Amino acid sequence: MRVGVPTENASGEHRVALVPEVVARLVPTGFEVVVEHGAGTAASFPDSAYEGAGARIDSDPWQAEVVVKVQSPNADEAAKLHEGQVLIGFLQPLTDTEGIERLSGRGVTAFAMESIPRITRAQPMDALSSQATVGGYKATLLAADRLPKFFPMLMTAAGTVAPAKVLVLGAGVAGLQAIATARRLGAVVTGFDVRPVVREQIESLGASWLDLGIVGEETEGGYAQELSEEQQRQQQDELEARLPEFDVVITTALIPGRPAPRLIPAAAVAAMRPGSVIVDLAAEAGGNCELTEPGEEVVREDVTIVGLTNLPSTMPYHASQLYARNVSALLHHLAPEGELVLDFDDEITAGACVTRKEEVPA
Repeated sequence: MRVGVPTENASGEHRVALVPEVVARLVPTGFEVVVEHGAGTAASFPDSAYEGAGARIDSDPWQAEVVVKVQSPNADEAAKLHEGQVLIGFLQPLTDTEGIERLSGRGVTAFAMESIPRITRAQPMDALSSQATVGGYKATLLAADRLPKFFPMLMTAAGTVAPAKVLVLGAGVAGLQAIATARRLGAVVTGFDVRPVVREQIESLGASWLDLGIVGEETEGGYAQELSEEQQRQQQDELEARLPEFDVVITTALIPGRPAPRLIPAAAVAAMRPGSVIVDLAAEAGGNCELTEPGEEVVREDVTIVGLTNLPSTMPYHASQLYARNVSALLHHLAPEGELVLDFDDEITAGACVTRKEEVPA
């Protein structure tokens, strides 16, 4: 079965769907991999590395039986797809209705990486988690770079420098990685989540638990359930009182397909110390902070608010490596011996599929 890997053309996207390391494992198991010229260059994977791994470099990977991407195809790219092809990528099925309809109209069988069921058997395919790991790590580095203070405590001849205090809101994969990274950098770290079940995970990383008296439930997919309006107001009030204690706040609260919950009102930003930093990992969905400007880095009330989006793409080498392993796991699931076998009675296949041509009964 041929697998095509096109160059990503979305603005700011530097990742690639398959990397040479993964190609080298796919080829001996019955897959033929066709990579577009320069598809991996932005992620530091040259064409020669793909050729060495057994891939074929070509100008048109769109004729392959399966096309694997990072971002959803734009209109021009979708026009290159044909009926019966399989497409794999981050397809935004909950927010990009037009894009999904476009794929459906082309007769494409499309699998969205963000729709992979969160079950044990599908963990190797969980691209949301792998990319959240990259995002949480990079968010902490951005905070450390913008903060006009050291992260660790330093004992010098000129005296002792106190460590920075970091608060991470949300203890999913991104939040836990942010906590772990901030701890490695020497900061004093505190974590908060409305799900009390994650308190042990936060404390196991050496961080303290911030108790705001707000308790929420966990959804079947492992996300925090949306709070009621009263609970949200209470949470904002409690945070407003506590935020001045911290030099850095990293927010990671995000529910797929929904606007990001508003955790930090403008009044809370005004109460923070000058020079403080907020890194808002939910910026792509509007932001957890009222003053976040998605895609931008701004200073408000003497506080730097980083609302950059698609952080995984800013570390494309390892982000691509992790994503490619997720894609490879899905490919092996859909084509166990290099031949496509789509079993829609299977929970993973059915759950990840967002468009397919329905068979008409004879």
